Amino acid sequence: MATMHVNGERHEAPDNRRNLLSYLRYDLGLTGTKYGCGEGLCGACTVLVDGQPLKACLSTVGSVAGGQVTTIEGLANDGELHPVQQAFLDETALQCGYCIPGFIMTAAGLLDRVSHPTREQVREALAENMCRCGTYLRIERAVISAAEIANE
Repeated sequence: MATMHVNGERHEAPDNRRNLLSYLRYDLGLTGTKYGCGEGLCGACTVLVDGQPLKACLSTVGSVAGGQVTTIEGLANDGELHPVQQAFLDETALQCGYCIPGFIMTAAGLLDRVSHPTREQVREALAENMCRCGTYLRIERAVISAAEIANE
């Protein structure tokens, strides 16, 4: 049995080998984390584990046992959007929106580690996330904007 905290709540998964993405979506109903490629290449399934971005499609619940898992649903605080979420809205950094939870989680992890990232650091951090609609420049602007908002 794997015990972890997901968005601040304690959960126990009966099978350590269970796929983390599947567990989050189907057992916990946290559907903001998306299934994209299933191979860790697109980033749509990215969550934070102890503040670090992790591809949920490649992970098991056992591999995050004892950890703090944050999904897109857990970023907002008391109804107030996380600075990255707000910046994505303000910069219109989405089109279809399917990839956006993964981008937001990756960006939130970056900003937890680097308060004033350079454009190159943003690009490097987001390199493992794919947007089929091609909103990369708006996404980049949103992350830079989120860093400014968070540091006000």
